[in-house]
Amino acid sequence: MSATRLLVLGVVRGFGKAHGYLLHTELSSWAAEGWINVKWGSIYHGLRQLAKLGLLKATEIEEWPGRVDYELTQDGEAEFFRLLRDALRQAEHRPDVLAAGLALMPALPRDEVIALLGERLAALDVKVAELPLDPESRDPGDRQAHLEELAALRGHTARSDAEWTRRLIARLADGAYRLVDDGPSSAGSPGTWTLSGNARGGQCL
Repeated sequence: MSATRLLVLGVVRGFGKAHGYLLHTELSSWAAEGWINVKWGSIYHGLRQLAKLGLLKATEIEEWPGRVDYELTQDGEAEFFRLLRDALRQAEHRPDVLAAGLALMPALPRDEVIALLGERLAALDVKVAELPLDPESRDPGDRQAHLEELAALRGHTARSDAEWTRRLIARLADGAYRLVDDGPSSAGSPGTWTLSGNARGGQCL
């Protein structure tokens, strides 16, 4: 799965209609370059590609030559939710995909987010049970003996990931964060976003 595709669809959906610079500005305010491996030029490329796939509708703005506004199509809406749900439920995704899912999770109802994360936690618990926390003892003369540390690392990573997921589920169950079913002022409602204070510097709207 592409974290960039999920983010592009999610941010366009949040604003209702957006252009490349607006996406760049918003994602910069999230410090997204720290958790997704994407060059900013790929945002513009992604917008054009998603429009070609029929997931976005592109509209050229005559008052600003060269500016194109994008909005989700019905297919784009369906694809956004498919990607979002997969990002939250699957334990084997790359960290950037999970990060994109977390950034956009307010678009889903609280009970559904908890259920999706519960699926993720169940998969992680299976990994924890299967993977060792300490390296297997092997002949120290074995040239590959040290590779057992890789399995131990995976075991510790899975355990830490599972514990974080368990704690997030508990926080959500206690009412943390505003999700789409918490009212119209939540960040999950389409077309309700405005630029945050962190994103307003240098805006070109």
